[in-house]
Amino acid sequence: MSQVVKMERHGEVAIVTVDSPPVNALSAAVRKGIFDGVKSAAADPDVKAIVVTCAGRTFIAGADITEFGKPPQQPGLHEVIDEIEKCPKPVIAAIHGTALGGGFELALGCHYRVATKEAKVGLPEVKLGLLPGAGGTQRLPRAVGPEMAVKMIVTGDFIGAPEAAKAGAIDEIVDNLASGAEAFAKKIVAEKKPLRKLRDDDSKLAAAKADRSIFTNAAAAANKKGRGLEAPVTAAEAVSHSLDQPFEQALKTERELFTKLMNGEQSKAQRYAFFAEREAAKVAGVPEGTKGRDVKSVAIIGAGTMGGGIAMSFANAGIPVTLIETGDEQLKRGLGIMQKNYDATAARGGIPADAPAKRMGLIKGVVGIENVKDADLIIEAVFETMAIKKEVFGKLDQYAKKGAVLATNTSYLNINEIAKMTQRPQDVLGMHFFSPANVMKLCEIVRGEKTAPDALVTAVNVAKKIAKVPVVVGVCDGFVGNRMLAARGKQAEKFLFEGALPQQVDAVLTKFGMPMGPFAMGDLAGLDIGWRSRKDRGIKSEIADAICEAGRFGQKTGKGYYKYEQGSRAPLPDPEIEKLIEETTTKMGLKRRQMSDDEIFERLMYPMINEGARILEEKIAQRPSDIDVVWLYGYGWPIYRGGPMFYADSVGLKKIAERLSFYAKQTNDPSLEPTPLLKKLADEGKTFASLAKG
Repeated sequence: MSQVVKMERHGEVAIVTVDSPPVNALSAAVRKGIFDGVKSAAADPDVKAIVVTCAGRTFIAGADITEFGKPPQQPGLHEVIDEIEKCPKPVIAAIHGTALGGGFELALGCHYRVATKEAKVGLPEVKLGLLPGAGGTQRLPRAVGPEMAVKMIVTGDFIGAPEAAKAGAIDEIVDNLASGAEAFAKKIVAEKKPLRKLRDDDSKLAAAKADRSIFTNAAAAANKKGRGLEAPVTAAEAVSHSLDQPFEQALKTERELFTKLMNGEQSKAQRYAFFAEREAAKVAGVPEGTKGRDVKSVAIIGAGTMGGGIAMSFANAGIPVTLIETGDEQLKRGLGIMQKNYDATAARGGIPADAPAKRMGLIKGVVGIENVKDADLIIEAVFETMAIKKEVFGKLDQYAKKGAVLATNTSYLNINEIAKMTQRPQDVLGMHFFSPANVMKLCEIVRGEKTAPDALVTAVNVAKKIAKVPVVVGVCDGFVGNRMLAARGKQAEKFLFEGALPQQVDAVLTKFGMPMGPFAMGDLAGLDIGWRSRKDRGIKSEIADAICEAGRFGQKTGKGYYKYEQGSRAPLPDPEIEKLIEETTTKMGLKRRQMSDDEIFERLMYPMINEGARILEEKIAQRPSDIDVVWLYGYGWPIYRGGPMFYADSVGLKKIAERLSFYAKQTNDPSLEPTPLLKKLADEGKTFASLAKG
């Protein structure tokens, strides 16, 4: 037997227990242990039934990700499942925690399944650009029906054990896993129940075989959110073969489709993103074993769009929060918007009907900054102006208790300057949430020059608790995401003077897979924000200023770079904007030209990548993959393209450096010249990924 799998006999029942913390992943040792355990129990004449279970907090929660990309070791999961299926004695999977991916596939290969009511099951391989490759696309349709199976597999979503039991994937819900599974096994033996092999049971396929639209409609509905992704479509195809191919042939087809996805560019990018997210949680420069501070109470200053969204993030995670405003009217308006957002989400089925009341009950609205006095973490989310932020932090220094972490939600401003307003700069850092804060997953944790390691760890821990993806960054104008976005925005703005229109520029990026282009994004955010900022800094932008002077502030006014029909967020090209651009450039004596989509794409993307290289040179980001995580979770970068730095490596840094030099000369813009780091890597034939390897 393997060291991570043990077998013991309880009378006539053999218990095969996987004990491989933290999640009992299906490593080679675990697979061999289960294989040997089942084989040994099958050969023992005193054993009448076998239970496969797991120690620790969960059942097998998927593949061992450390084996990704390495030569396969025998036995493979297919062989383990074959051994279970052909066993002449009933094999029961006893599930607690989560049975995911290969873990759930193994459970489906067992003759029966029992689970605690809190357990969850699912096949989330699609989130790594893959599909279940050990029979999941064939056994799950036979367990729960092809409509439910295609939904689960294509979305990668989990379901709870009670729902799985109702659908047919779980045979019995038990209160105590150990005694319940053993009792179930004995009952199967006593009642001489036949071994149920899902591979041989086509009863739940009959309706969809008779009327194929049952399946195709379910597949189409499940695929609605998979824009540009190959894996969901391929997974649906694999499930469809349960209806038109014999089991063994469909299994072979499943494996071929799995291998094709595994070797494809999209899955490589998605697997990279998976590891990058986990790597981002490792913070450089923090002594090993540093623990975060205890956070029992949270206060948020400002009930506007950002403050309200942040408060909702805490309430969504079941964490009480105090929301502070300067006056009753502002507080009432903020709480009203939050209530409206929750009600709308409940109305469309996004959260249970009773959730709005429960979540709003966790948000205590008060007036007056002195109400921060008991908070362990205070997040300031007031107007994005240095003078206002400094004033707030001066007051926080007066009212916040000793040891409280003081965070600012600034998007651009210098954290070190803000920290100077206090006598405790070690407690000050940035927690830059993205709008809408209750939806967007990214949180840039900004480390000031005097931020204490335990304060930094506290912010990272809190971000994870409220289901955000934290990335630690350094202090500079715009940090990582907005600094790179500014480099892209500078080029986008130039295009309007040179010959392009907003709709052409935006279409180039949406074709690449971005959710929207820079001009539609500006309309969504509100053009008056940038206009006000430019005026504060004494900067002119003739076209953008003229648009704002015409009262066109974007979606909120129904007109910006685009026009918007009543009640619609769909951007429509507007002849008035074309005329305004034409008139402005003529007045400036500029000659417009036809611009190719290729030029637009390269001049949008490559300066961003160049800025990313500069960020790495300055050590604002710890690693290239952190930059990618920022863009994946904060800016809607398509996950199947891995992030801007990963994408740059796939294009080739030599090409990017050459094109940047070309555009620097063509547009007479020396800021486009490749940075020393990018040039060095390009000249040496290296990648950004090589930096992480040392």
